[in-house]
Amino acid sequence: MDFNALFSDFGGYTITGLTVGAIYALVALGYTLVYGVLRLINFAHSEVFIAGAFAAIWGWAAFGLDRDSVVSGFGSIMLYLLVGALIAAVASAGTATVIERVAYRPLRKRNAPPLAFLITAIGASIAIAEAFGIYTRRLPVGAPTVVKNDVLFEVFGAEVTVVQLLVIGSALAMMVALDLFINRSRIGRGIRAVAQDQNTAALMGINKDRIILVVFIIGGAMAGVAGMLYDIRIGTLTYSVGFLLGLKAFTAAVLGGIGNLRGALLGGLLLGLVENYASALFGANWKDLVAFVVLVVLLMFRPTGLLGESLGRARA
Repeated sequence: MDFNALFSDFGGYTITGLTVGAIYALVALGYTLVYGVLRLINFAHSEVFIAGAFAAIWGWAAFGLDRDSVVSGFGSIMLYLLVGALIAAVASAGTATVIERVAYRPLRKRNAPPLAFLITAIGASIAIAEAFGIYTRRLPVGAPTVVKNDVLFEVFGAEVTVVQLLVIGSALAMMVALDLFINRSRIGRGIRAVAQDQNTAALMGINKDRIILVVFIIGGAMAGVAGMLYDIRIGTLTYSVGFLLGLKAFTAAVLGGIGNLRGALLGGLLLGLVENYASALFGANWKDLVAFVVLVVLLMFRPTGLLGESLGRARA
């Protein structure tokens, strides 16, 4: 273990870990929302993320931006960020809606067993990923430089860049907005009611199918924005990147307590930190192994995750 490598740039590894973890957290929100309401692991959610990431790049291309373009000027940067986020959110929400309507709703109507949902989710995930692979000819797609990765300030010797602050700030802002929406809005109360008891919620006049659709749309929109942020941070995108990232986002949801919105944020940030510290201590090849080992060890002592409260029991 190379402790010198870690402590010599501890602040830098921390900021980078929080940036990666913020993306995990945004994707994890979709997993935890769907599980909280349906007790379903939506493994196709990783491809919902991919749909948003590709849509943002193609949306920017429609405005004349290619992989060599560099956006300058505060007004132009804000415009392209908003356009990219909106296009990505709509594309991912639309993809999630199609998955719910085509793949999951017919199974619910037939009272299919949980295994059928799991197999369908995996099949939908593979089908969507391969469709993007065929369309892109399995080649990486480059994103324009919408935000330059300039250094803004230093914290304890660690440089904080514009992109890092954008990713972390966006994740925190969206998490707070979603938490307020779930706990204080009428639709949010309906979501919590369906999560607690679907049949009783239906007797109270709540449209269960509509609430479930809203959950998929919200989770999809969050994943879409995460996809746009991934484009800005990484700069290139491949059709297969969603598999590992989606698996880590699901791990983050479980780590924080799947079914708990705040747990998804905590789990994502913690997972990003753990794997980044591991890359410093053991080398980059070990970071995935260490992240999943930490998950297994934690669940041995706390099976419900760090904040294991279910969505249906959340209080305003």
